[in-house]
Amino acid sequence: MPFIDLNSDVGESFGSWTFGDDAAVFAHVSSANVACGFHAGDPSTISRTCRDAVAAGVTIGAHVGYRDLAGFGRRFLDCSATELADDVLYQLGALQALAQAAGSEIKYVKPHGALYNTIVHHEVHAQAVVDAVHTFNPGLPLLLLPGAVALRMAESRGLRAVAEAFADRAYNRDGTLVSRREEGAVLHDNEAVARNMVLLATEGKIVARDGSILDVRADSICVHGDTPGAVAMAGAVRAGLEAAGVMVRSFA
Repeated sequence: MPFIDLNSDVGESFGSWTFGDDAAVFAHVSSANVACGFHAGDPSTISRTCRDAVAAGVTIGAHVGYRDLAGFGRRFLDCSATELADDVLYQLGALQALAQAAGSEIKYVKPHGALYNTIVHHEVHAQAVVDAVHTFNPGLPLLLLPGAVALRMAESRGLRAVAEAFADRAYNRDGTLVSRREEGAVLHDNEAVARNMVLLATEGKIVARDGSILDVRADSICVHGDTPGAVAMAGAVRAGLEAAGVMVRSFA
């Protein structure tokens, strides 16, 4: 039976501000990208998220980002390679401690937001992320966008590089994601999204915004936890995959 991972960005509440329904999302996904405190998440939120993930049997991954709470990690920071590597290591150490307290550990790393998009092409920051992950634990897979320069660097460094696709984001003809600044960048039609993800899992293809068919190699599918209707969308995607004979399980 073919299988694919279904992941979601979680642990993004902060203090008295609550974002997403992580516990409900955990009923549908196999991997959790847990915010590490730099773009979102505080120690108690991270700890609770880890406990909920363990209770649901969901794999914990580190969702590391630029040190940008005010911008939710969606702004590029022109920091040095050393500073960025140290920031990533700091986040990994914090999440590992809280995950271990919950009875688990970090099983993979996925950059967040602007950092994720930047290391598609920015070689200096891509190398900094790869170096930090390798220093922390060379056995950790790195979850990245297909075609990213960081993916190539990770593989050359001996890290397992895992490509992912996005269920709730529109794609351009060239395989990049439609900018969040553009209308229609975030998708909300659960049935259409589920059909597209079944096509990905069974044929390695995705329908782009203009109707063109893209060849996409991906071992994981992301549903953003802060997208309105994320729980229903994650459920629809999982139901569609299982109905098509595709097993949902963590790549890690």
